Amino acid sequence: MVLCPVIGKLLHKRVVLASASPRRQEILSNAGLRFEVVPSKFKEKLDKASFATPYGYAMETAKQKALEVANRMHQKDLRAPDVVIGADTIVTVGGLILEKPVDKQDAYRMLSRLSGREHSVFTGVAIVHCSSKDHQLHTRVSEFYEETKVKFSELSEELLWEYVHSGEPMDKAGGYGIQALGGMLVESVHGDFLNVVGFPLNHFCKQLVKLYYPPRPEDLRRRVKHDSIPAADTFEDLSDVEGGGPEPAQRDAGSRDEKAEAGEAGQAAAEAECHRTRETLPLFPTRLLELIEGFMLSKALFTACKLKVFDLLKDEAPQKAMDIASKVDASAYGTERLLDICAAMGLLEKTEQGYSNTETANVYLASDGEYSLHGFIMHNNDLTWNLFTYLEFAIQEGTNQHHRALGKKVEDLFQDAYYQSPETRLRFMRAMHSMMKLTACQVATAFNLSHFSSACDVGGCTGALARELAREYPRMQVTVFDLPDIIELAAHFQPPRPQAVQIHFAAGDFFRDPLPSAELYVLCRILHDWPDDKVHKLLSRVAESCKPGAGLLLVETLLDEEKRVAQHALMQSLNMLVQTEGKERSLGEYQCLLKLHGFHQVQVVHLGGVLDAILATKVAP
Repeated sequence: MVLCPVIGKLLHKRVVLASASPRRQEILSNAGLRFEVVPSKFKEKLDKASFATPYGYAMETAKQKALEVANRMHQKDLRAPDVVIGADTIVTVGGLILEKPVDKQDAYRMLSRLSGREHSVFTGVAIVHCSSKDHQLHTRVSEFYEETKVKFSELSEELLWEYVHSGEPMDKAGGYGIQALGGMLVESVHGDFLNVVGFPLNHFCKQLVKLYYPPRPEDLRRRVKHDSIPAADTFEDLSDVEGGGPEPAQRDAGSRDEKAEAGEAGQAAAEAECHRTRETLPLFPTRLLELIEGFMLSKALFTACKLKVFDLLKDEAPQKAMDIASKVDASAYGTERLLDICAAMGLLEKTEQGYSNTETANVYLASDGEYSLHGFIMHNNDLTWNLFTYLEFAIQEGTNQHHRALGKKVEDLFQDAYYQSPETRLRFMRAMHSMMKLTACQVATAFNLSHFSSACDVGGCTGALARELAREYPRMQVTVFDLPDIIELAAHFQPPRPQAVQIHFAAGDFFRDPLPSAELYVLCRILHDWPDDKVHKLLSRVAESCKPGAGLLLVETLLDEEKRVAQHALMQSLNMLVQTEGKERSLGEYQCLLKLHGFHQVQVVHLGGVLDAILATKVAP
């Protein structure tokens, strides 16, 4: 049964679907289309960076898939199909194009990016009409795209891995199938559901209408828009034009009535040309506007944290804006606006009774929570925000901007900037402690470290990772090695726990003083602070302290090898330019560094958030 009359236009043509996707085959079959399946052999290696838009990339890929099949079939039997349909579906989030995952780790990374966020699903479609003359293939391409917005719920790591291990993500763009188990991850869909499955059937039918049933003069006069599928009774003749052939039919305007209307039709056509429809307008730049105004959202969050709004509302009944304003010593007018945007960002709940914390705010934004990010947020508000106002200078000069932010010369980066006073030193330590508390368990369990009886956390700051290592490995003695000023304040972060007897603190400078002996050395978010010469110096000192068989655990945010996909890592690399002397690096770069200093058997694990762990073994020279 042909569900859309215009699909009947293809019933007497040789139609080929250039896709092995069972989902696309099912969608088109259910609509009554008869077709052959010839999967394309086109290598999907187009340079994504060369396309101004994600949908431009999807449409070009779809076109190349279809043209490859048309050319191959023509070369094989010198007869091309009448119509070849190509399609390519991609998922985009945060400016990144996500295609099919290459392995389970890649699938997990993709799904982690989508968790709790809205993303776009684009399908590019190419309809290639083919003809052959004098053994030469001639093609005419019609192409379009469809966008659907999909939002995922906040997903736990356990749920993500369970879904990854189901095997379903491995052959699907973005790492999920909405029509199967992946539907459980989805909170909302705005747009064509079938587009997310893999083929925008509705838009495909509209495109066939444009190709095979151009508007009549009376339609133009009435300004009938073909952004909807005409009713069946408007199709006078769905057969091929006389003489056959694959080209879309054109209406014969030779009848007396139609000639009489020619003058009116010309005027109506001119008006129609000026009548801009939704399809002729450029895609509204929602994502671009979000980027432009994103700094405002960050500052609103920072301000709410600085005013201790989330502390005030933690585990409390809803409160009115006026009451909150009086408690934080702010105007009711301004406080209400701040509370409203926090509610819009999903940080507060707003009801008739007033404002209250969400679970996210209770766990991460109240300053006294075990996993609070309050210290990290204050570091960004009080230091990073100011430094980024000098980003232009940092790019022009290639150096950090502490001298401009502080108004004085900075010779020793950490002593003169981060540790210039007990207050700034404590602020920095709180920021590092906040982030380490979130990831320490993942770092400690990324690899089986039970065969190491001792570890040295070089630059271990508050000892948050050391405590997690001691908890996970009861036989392991862990030494935290950091500057004397840091060790002095580390006691502020020491909760009374049984693992305390396994943990020791040693003061020293890892560039100058001997490192404590250990079977495992840990450098957690240390190397990215430093340029290559100092990285070599530190790795050389670690290597000298290692016996054959000793381990080195690096924890960093890895760039992708081409430095164009890992948005968070690329942003952090820019952050390093403004704040430090260092940069983020790729796995390949770290492997080269490790090899130069005698570390081999490199293993890597993505930790599920923003960090990656690398474990290497020192071998005998």
